[in-house]
Amino acid sequence: MRRLSATATGLLVAGLAVFGCASMSGGGWTTLVDGSKGLENFNPIGEANWRAEGGAIVADKGKGGYLVSKSSYKDFQIKAEFWADTTTNSGIFIRCTDPAKIGAVTCYEVNIYDQRPEPEYGTGAIVNFAKVAPMPKAGGKWNTYEITAKGSQLTVVLNGVQTVNIQNGKMAQGPFALQFGNGPKDAPGGAIKWRKVQIKTL
Repeated sequence: MRRLSATATGLLVAGLAVFGCASMSGGGWTTLVDGSKGLENFNPIGEANWRAEGGAIVADKGKGGYLVSKSSYKDFQIKAEFWADTTTNSGIFIRCTDPAKIGAVTCYEVNIYDQRPEPEYGTGAIVNFAKVAPMPKAGGKWNTYEITAKGSQLTVVLNGVQTVNIQNGKMAQGPFALQFGNGPKDAPGGAIKWRKVQIKTL
């Protein structure tokens, strides 16, 4: 049996330490959430009870929080499978300019919020940048988001239907974040479950 040299072994261990449990899939995709695995690939901020449960990464209590990716991305595609309650306030925030202050001002917020008071920026929209009409609903079922950012071109596809196709260059690069939030007037928000999250650089 051929043995690894000490140098090769050291490089292998270092590589595993850097990439954690993120795994490479076919076609250049990196899987950051796969069922109940993946919390270690994000930095949690805010107050949310993120945990692995029932084959997904779940949050359903707290004042609101985010899972922020440990890497920064410029041009990329994200595929995410999620389950939302009818009262869920969540989203995928991309190209965040300040990973300590996630929000619709510092990131592009691809929304998951069926009960948003301004429905034109609810589920399927990019808050403050791209409206939807009518707003699609995500509550009570499993859904798939496909988000592409390449240069100033931003597209969003929810369950196979394109909801956003715009040009905007305000935010050029940054980590992305998964949200658990509350409803209007801090009413408790419904659960969000992430079953799979993958990213591919372009």
